[in-house]
This record gives sequence, C-alpha cells and structure tokens, in this order.
Amino acid sequence: MTIRVLLADDQALLVGTFQILIDASDDMDVVGVAGDGAQAVELTRTTAPDVVVMDIRMPGQDGLAAAQEITGDPALGDTRVLILTTFETDEYVTGALRAGVSGFLGKGVGPAELLSAIRTVAAGDMVLSSLATHAVVTRYLAGPDAATAATPDALRSLTPREREVLAQAAQGLTNDEIAESLYVSPLTVRTFIQRIMTKLGARHRAQLVAIAYRTGFVRVHPPPPDPGGGPYSASAPGSGVACRTVRPETARVRAT
Repeated sequence: MTIRVLLADDQALLVGTFQILIDASDDMDVVGVAGDGAQAVELTRTTAPDVVVMDIRMPGQDGLAAAQEITGDPALGDTRVLILTTFETDEYVTGALRAGVSGFLGKGVGPAELLSAIRTVAAGDMVLSSLATHAVVTRYLAGPDAATAATPDALRSLTPREREVLAQAAQGLTNDEIAESLYVSPLTVRTFIQRIMTKLGARHRAQLVAIAYRTGFVRVHPPPPDPGGGPYSASAPGSGVACRTVRPETARVRAT
C-alpha cells in the first residue's frame, strides 16, 4: 500500500527537500503541499492523505490549530498528523498531543528517521522524539491529574505478563515489537494493553506510559542537552524483563 503524504510547511526549500525524499521512497507519495495551516486543512479534505507532516510556526493558522481541526473532523478519521518542528518545547509538545497528533519530531531527525516515522504513524503508532517524551512525562508528573493517577499499589493487580507488556510499552516499543519480543501476536499485545489501561485507569496509551513513570515502575534518565548526544536508558524495577536503551532519535507509543 502506498502511503499518501501531505506536507505543510512555509519553508519552500525545506518542503522541496522533503518532497524529493518522500517521492523517492517506493511506498510513499506526496499528494499535496501547503504553506500554512488553513491550506493544510483544505488540502487534507480534498486529497485525503494518510499522513500530514505539519510544521507548527506558519503564517495565519498555525500547525497546532490546523492539526486540531483535522483530528477533530470525523470525515478525516483515517488521516494522522505528524508534527515536524524546530521548536521542541514543553508547551508545543503538550499542545500537539492535546490537538490529537500521532507524532512529534524535531527537524534535526535524519532522512531515514523521518521516513520511518511516517510509516509508523501511518500504521497507527505514535512517534515522539526523546525530548518530547521527556516533556510529556515531566508535565504529567507536575500536572493536576497526577495526584489522581494510578499508585504503585494499583500495579499489584497486574499479572506478570501484563507487567512485562507495560514495561516494554513504557520503553517505547510498538505492539509489533512487543509481540516479537514476547512471541505472541500483535492482537494479543493490544488486548493486554487495553486490559492494563482499564486496570490503571489510563484513558490512552500516552497516559499509560506516563503512569508507568510516575509510579516508579519505569525510571528514565533525562536526555542530554544536545539532541545528538548519547543514549539515555529506561529501567523497570522488578519487572523481570531486560530494558532496552532508548536513543534520542525517537520513542514510540501506540495509539489504541
């Protein structure tokens, strides 16, 4: 299946580079280019792309407002938005997630990472840069709903297998990756995730990951100031599973 991509960015030279890169991929086509948020919304409705790669700072309607309009339109339910921006601030990250985007990356990612992110988002997964992931966890811990979130005691209701799945989901693995690691089907993993969300009172996968950090089930060392620096690691105390090292390029969680 060919992934239909719409590009929304007011930097013409950058958009041209992205278009060449995407069109050179056998499984992707650029179906439209927008220079501002309003045009992005209009073209999304007329071209029905699978993924909109959206900048934030654009003239007129910005990318966050456009993303919210796209994700809030029932007629565009099959279209997902991937934010690609120079500014990976906490405010933009949380605003983007509230707008219902499926991914948030910095423009410092390499060509392979960008193409991989588009594929991941098109497949139904969520992609976050490591800086964005850290911003989500930090903001969640400091937010007003942190006090009412699941406690470590709630984790006792999880079975050993559910704890394994939660540990791997919190480390950024997709359902397919977890399935491969545990030798089960992706559908089985999805069932586990939904069951864990119910037990811990999580409304969505991103919140589930944040709960894992808040309760201390998974701990993460903040990424280095330089996005190009070394890896940072996540560990799950008592989970009984080996934790993978999460590199600064991207961390992924699946949208359920």
